[in-house]
Amino acid sequence: MLKPRPQGYRDRLGIPQAEGVTTVKRRTLDILFSIGGVGLAGLLLIIGFVMSSNADFSHNYVTDQLAQQKITFKAAEALTEEERQAPCLVEYAGQPLTTGKQAECYANEFIGLHVKSSGKGLTYAEIGDVQTKLRADIAAAQRNGDPNVADLQKQLADATSQRETVFKGETLRGILLTSYGFSELGNKADQAANVIFLGAILLVALSIAGFVHALVTPKSEAFAAPETTVPAETDGSRSKVAA
Repeated sequence: MLKPRPQGYRDRLGIPQAEGVTTVKRRTLDILFSIGGVGLAGLLLIIGFVMSSNADFSHNYVTDQLAQQKITFKAAEALTEEERQAPCLVEYAGQPLTTGKQAECYANEFIGLHVKSSGKGLTYAEIGDVQTKLRADIAAAQRNGDPNVADLQKQLADATSQRETVFKGETLRGILLTSYGFSELGNKADQAANVIFLGAILLVALSIAGFVHALVTPKSEAFAAPETTVPAETDGSRSKVAA
């Protein structure tokens, strides 16, 4: 009869061996997580550079397009009392319009003010309603031989001129506000790129810490190794161990 294979200390004490349990070395986990952190940091860096590139494109594009318009803010001494009520018009007085913030100021505070005064507080659509009513009044006056036809025609001509002025002003205002919105998208992209770069730096630092921890961790140390309870030694077990 073959002798049983010599068992270790646990077998001699009658400690059951865990079946189907796989232990992972702590050092292996540290290395795997650190490599994953470095890979994720690299991906974040790529995304950050893309966002930063888009932000630069937005800023440069807006500046180039606005510079081509050759718009300059009125000098401080040339501002009217109404225009002086807008702090940004005073701040940018005499400067060329080249940034999104300047475009917003010029569109809302300068063009918006003059469009409102030119249209007497009416919008492009509202002046259109006035034109429609005047045309109907002129047609009725002509049918009835009303002597006020000339006066009504003059009112229609004035309304048409007002509407054209409002249309041109609102068109330029819309273009400038679109440039402002595009520049703001660039600013948001720039902010997002900065946050992404910070996240990448943090991941690199954590990965380095993980590699360092892996180097100082014994190769035999297991992660969350299952614990077994050692039974109290009896006289018989002591004699077995002694033997």
